[in-house]
Amino acid sequence: MKVEIQPDVRDIAAQLGAGVPYALKVLAGQLADDPDMGRPSGLPGILTVTVDGDLFEDCPDLSVGYIREPDRIEIRFLRAAPSTEPSTDAHDQEQEQGRDQDQPADPAVAAVTVREVADAWRRITGWLKHNAPDSYAALRAGAGPAAIAAMEGDLGIQIPVELRVLWLLTAGDDGGNGWGCLPGNGALMTLDAVAAVYRLKMDSQADLDTLNADRLEEERITVWRPTWIPVVALSPADSTYGLYLDAATGYLGSWSRYNEAPGEELDTLVTYLEEAADMLENPDLATRDKPGLIGGALVWLSSIDPTREDQWHPLTG
Repeated sequence: MKVEIQPDVRDIAAQLGAGVPYALKVLAGQLADDPDMGRPSGLPGILTVTVDGDLFEDCPDLSVGYIREPDRIEIRFLRAAPSTEPSTDAHDQEQEQGRDQDQPADPAVAAVTVREVADAWRRITGWLKHNAPDSYAALRAGAGPAAIAAMEGDLGIQIPVELRVLWLLTAGDDGGNGWGCLPGNGALMTLDAVAAVYRLKMDSQADLDTLNADRLEEERITVWRPTWIPVVALSPADSTYGLYLDAATGYLGSWSRYNEAPGEELDTLVTYLEEAADMLENPDLATRDKPGLIGGALVWLSSIDPTREDQWHPLTG
């Protein structure tokens, strides 16, 4: 069985400890002999396995996620596994089984979504690493399954598979020199920011619902629905505007802190990320926004400060 390790996974391994690349190599050999040694992660098609860091010098406990195909294995995720987070007790297994039951009815479709999000995000981060190192360095490490499960409990809704995968890869963007890496210089929100904005918007809707009770149906105002999950903010330091993902429809929409009418974007998270990757790789063909650089940071033209335009260098290719 052929085992492939993605370049970004190798980079993460080097950052986690001097012994981690060797531990990953050993695990790859074990997976080649036993492709099904992992356990379901709660994401269709993704298996996870834990590496005991005590078996290697300068290596923490590791959580590794991989995709198993008939003739190959692809290691996709790698992170340090907190020692305070049990992974095999009965309670965790019950939670994992409960999440499995909540997955979409068609696992084949969900597995495709997993691959599409991971591939689009790898294209974006691969470009950032080689062209905008400040923006690449500002991306946070991925969240663990327990943190995402806690977010589901906090919001009271199931996180869609596409957003779950994205958060496993990167749990927020702190901004390269203040600019987020997504079109319009938007920033992927941290999980704490997601929860804070969600509560704020739900409180705003609750206040409006009190007023709506005395209004005709056509006069009632809706600025937020329980299935809307904020995912992108105007910038790392500005959450007055952004994009949400509707867990019910799978489409993105725009939101504002000032309770302006929400707007439909007619993008899914997959198409949004794929278009961002397309614009970076083929900037001459970009129509929605134009990518460029200021120093080592990616800066999109649509939201650049006019006083910095003379420092902005458009991308070509």
